[in-house]
Amino acid sequence: MDRKTAEAKARALVSRMTLREKASQLRFDSPAIERLGIPAYNWWNEALHGVARGGTATSFPQAIGLAAMFDDELVEKLGDVASTEGRAKFNQFSKKGDRDIYHGLSFWSPNINIFRDPRWGRGHETYGEDPYLTSRLGQAYVHGLQGNGEHLKSAACAKHFAVHSGPEALRHQFNAVATPKDLEETYLPAFEDLVTKAKVESVMGAYNRTNGEPCCGSRMLLRDTLRGKWHFEGHVVSDCWAIRDFHTGHHVTSTSAESAALALKMGCDLNCGNSYQCLMSAYDQELITEEDITEAAVHLFTTRYLLGIMGGEGSEYDGIPYSAVECDAHLALSHEATLKSCVLLKNNGLLPLKAEGTVGVIGPNANSRGALIGNYYGTSSRYVTVLEGIQDRLEGHGRVLYSEGCHLFKDRIEPLAQADDRIAEAVAVAENSDVVVLALGYDERIEGEEPDDGNAYGSGDKNDLLLPASQRRLLDAVLAVGKPTVVLLMAGSSVDVSTAQEKADAILLTWYPGARGGKAVAELLFGDVSPSGKLPVTFYHNEALAEMPEFTDYSMKDRTYRYYTGTPLYPFGYGLSYADMQLSELSADRDCACVTITNHSDISADEVIELYIKDNLSPDAPVNPILCGFARVSLAAGESKSIRIPIQQRAFTVVKEDGRRVPGSGNWTLYAGFGQPDSRTEELTGQKCLSVPVQ
Repeated sequence: MDRKTAEAKARALVSRMTLREKASQLRFDSPAIERLGIPAYNWWNEALHGVARGGTATSFPQAIGLAAMFDDELVEKLGDVASTEGRAKFNQFSKKGDRDIYHGLSFWSPNINIFRDPRWGRGHETYGEDPYLTSRLGQAYVHGLQGNGEHLKSAACAKHFAVHSGPEALRHQFNAVATPKDLEETYLPAFEDLVTKAKVESVMGAYNRTNGEPCCGSRMLLRDTLRGKWHFEGHVVSDCWAIRDFHTGHHVTSTSAESAALALKMGCDLNCGNSYQCLMSAYDQELITEEDITEAAVHLFTTRYLLGIMGGEGSEYDGIPYSAVECDAHLALSHEATLKSCVLLKNNGLLPLKAEGTVGVIGPNANSRGALIGNYYGTSSRYVTVLEGIQDRLEGHGRVLYSEGCHLFKDRIEPLAQADDRIAEAVAVAENSDVVVLALGYDERIEGEEPDDGNAYGSGDKNDLLLPASQRRLLDAVLAVGKPTVVLLMAGSSVDVSTAQEKADAILLTWYPGARGGKAVAELLFGDVSPSGKLPVTFYHNEALAEMPEFTDYSMKDRTYRYYTGTPLYPFGYGLSYADMQLSELSADRDCACVTITNHSDISADEVIELYIKDNLSPDAPVNPILCGFARVSLAAGESKSIRIPIQQRAFTVVKEDGRRVPGSGNWTLYAGFGQPDSRTEELTGQKCLSVPVQ
């Protein structure tokens, strides 16, 4: 069904409603209107990395891990998995009259905010720090969720619009100040692309203010940019209880009715929260008109018609059976994603491990389900931790010893014990092992959303980039034993693991690898597959925080790989392999680059070719070369391929201080490599990027 037809149907239906009935439909928990045959519908559902919070579902790696794949084709397939399972659940549950929260077809995903500061607790929900990578992967996930059928398979949502990346503790009253240049260059491009290219059906406003206006009631964001400049035709939803913040946190209004009126007037159609229960009061006070309510209702019912869930018409997805949920094919795609997402940060030759002898598995994340799933997760019918994956892989070949080693962030595991109550055990395990796998890092209790009693630091954001003190003591104690040691880093953001980089034999970053991620991690450790993930964020030294702008400062100065002038621990785009890959024969024009990749090793492997471009003359260009293209390539042992990679055309423009995007200087250098064209990447990989001029 095309949008014009769906809107005509929606307008005809809404015209039959009373004013109060129209207003009732602007709530996330829209009630039934039985006299018109309209069923209840709850708009609130999540699918950040698989269907979340609605029961059993296939659990993918966390979004930041999906970004590390640099594989938009697989991201689109995963979006299709989520929408298939969402449809299967909706089909089954709605037949039984269950129209509860988390059972609908409007998924409030993906999160395409830019991970501009490494302290932000929700950064692992994003696709990283680069606008182009975020745009490519965000579009792919939207295409997967929404499908290409006559109806929307599900309704995706680009969030949180806009300029939103912490601090979590202040988000209900915080004003994010962004220059016109930073808006156009960093914070808005991915949203623009998801609206204008991917045709995302929904956009969610952020909690904070941007340049003085609350995002869910911003004339600049919602009316001038989204509906005006970008011609967005879908619906806008508030973040949950964000409209209440207008008068309780931002103090731009005085009452609930005034807050509801401001949001509706500026174009927020749907309220997640309870502020729109005051719409009739706002109407009685002449703060809004019936036409304001009518237009929002039309937007929302247009989406429902596009989904094929109105008027008994149905859709081509009504026959998706419940057996599709967590089926073998979906689990296989999630497993593939985990294999492609893990990033090899260091390897002195210890990896891959031999499946023999005694392996000591140590650490608070070794047998942790929480470290598998990140946040906004579904329920898996089975979990495979790192410990379990290694045990299964070694069964019949060797022995596994285990120690938790320490608490994730507290100084002891048992409340009545002395501090560091498991370190002696960890040392004993290391001493009695041939090789040690030490699983450290975070989970959502350390990097997460908003203040929560369960959070280590109270806010969800990180205070620094270090491992918790308990884990640092464990790391020192295990390394002091002197056994060959692999550090498994399970986290969703930049962590300063300088000690491990200096003293451990290998470091494998697994992110939050999904509910069954331990199996894939074991396959990588023992060489069944070569690691091929790349960092979608810069890993900084902890000391770099003192050089950056304050967390509350949204300036891009000295932030992300595009503007950072220091030396990172691990650069954006970096990741090692077990294979020996080489590039040659680079050529390029304004549209694409051609390069030859050769696998000189005796194993098959994936590699990611990355293109970066530098405007050599324009003072408005970013400080460093920027990502402008990428391609994931699979090669057999000894194989060579010639690859054509399209170049992002936005890369040939620059943004002036006043926010105008204009053509660049006309003098560019294009780089191709397995990482950035920077000295730290060259030092870590031993390879230098190829380069050619582009005029």
